[in-house]
Amino acid sequence: MTPQLRAEKSAAAMWSTDTASQSLGMRIDHIAPGAADLSMVVTAAMLNGHGIAHGGYIFTLADSAFAFACNSYNQTTVAQQNQITYLSPGQPEERLTATAREVSRSGRSGIYDVTVTGEDDRVVALFRGLSRSIKGQLFTEEEPT
Repeated sequence: MTPQLRAEKSAAAMWSTDTASQSLGMRIDHIAPGAADLSMVVTAAMLNGHGIAHGGYIFTLADSAFAFACNSYNQTTVAQQNQITYLSPGQPEERLTATAREVSRSGRSGIYDVTVTGEDDRVVALFRGLSRSIKGQLFTEEEPT
């Protein structure tokens, strides 16, 4: 199985039970080994008291992109630590895009950077996720014949 096909099958397996991302209207725009782009529209229900995107929703988008990127190898991987810095507000009805890229992967640990951007390409937030692989796979891979 090619690395790209493994990443696609891993994403499909995760997406099938990811009700959190689905319920927020997220979509997977790109998946590759160690990389994922997810996006969502900021709805009225996601606005805070200032009329801008609540930071928790921005974090959730970044965290979901991080999850799809670090699980793209068909090895069950969870978050160990995350950090986010907000730089610009997400606006009502704006599609935000979270671009996750692997920085390092060694043994059971990984480091991923996620940039959340607005429709005008401004940086809304920077997120760093540390991952830890645990037992299990997202799908059963067939042995080559």
